[in-house]
Order: sequence, then structure tokens, then C-alpha cells
Amino acid sequence: VQLQASGGGLVQAGGSLRLSCAASGGTFSRYSVAWFRQAPGKERELISAIARSGGGTYYADSVKGRFTITRDNAKNTVYLQMNSLKPGDTAVYYCAAFVDTYYRGSTYYREALEYRNWGQGTLVTVSS
Repeated sequence: VQLQASGGGLVQAGGSLRLSCAASGGTFSRYSVAWFRQAPGKERELISAIARSGGGTYYADSVKGRFTITRDNAKNTVYLQMNSLKPGDTAVYYCAAFVDTYYRGSTYYREALEYRNWGQGTLVTVSS
């Protein structure tokens, strides 16, 4: 599957952005999808993920309560709604996916090392 991330930009602290990850070339409903981010000088971190069924979601503590991940399998797209943005959220955001063949209800979608398919990044800059 090919992934295309979009929706990044410049926003003031406290503002909102919605990122989109559009997939093509695969059966999207088979994939669990995650958002990662990498800030300058820092390691890439998994910040949110959604199971292939959409029934399970994960949020890193740093974004919990501010970010919401959803998916629309009919549109082959995963969204990341980001509210109450902070300067510390400034980073390049990447979406990634893997074919999730684990049993229904498993939590492997929360594991960063599972993700094999990557899109290009989209830059989010939050000004103070």
C-alpha cells in the first residue's frame, strides 16, 4: 500500500490542524495505521494508532486528550485531528501502516516495530 500524508502547516499555539493519510494500492481495511512524528534532534515516536477494524486506538501520553485518530475505510483514509496544539508538537508527521493479521482485539497495532509501509512526512509547525 502507498501512503500519502497531508494537512500540515503553520498554526499558532492553541490552534488545530487535521492531518490526512490517504492509502492506495491495497485493501485498506486489512491495515492498522499509525501516526509518528519526529522533531529536530529527536527520535521518531509513535503518537497515535488505530486498529484495522477501527475498534482500537492508542495515544501517547504527550497527545492524549488533544489528538483524535479516526479512519474511513470507504475513503481509504486515516485522520489525525490535533487540537490545543503546543510548540512542542512541532515536528514532521508521518503515517505508516502494516497488514494486521493478528487476532481480532489484539493490541499489536500499538507496537512501532510492526509498521512497514511509510508515507512521506508532512511538517507541522506550532508558533508560540
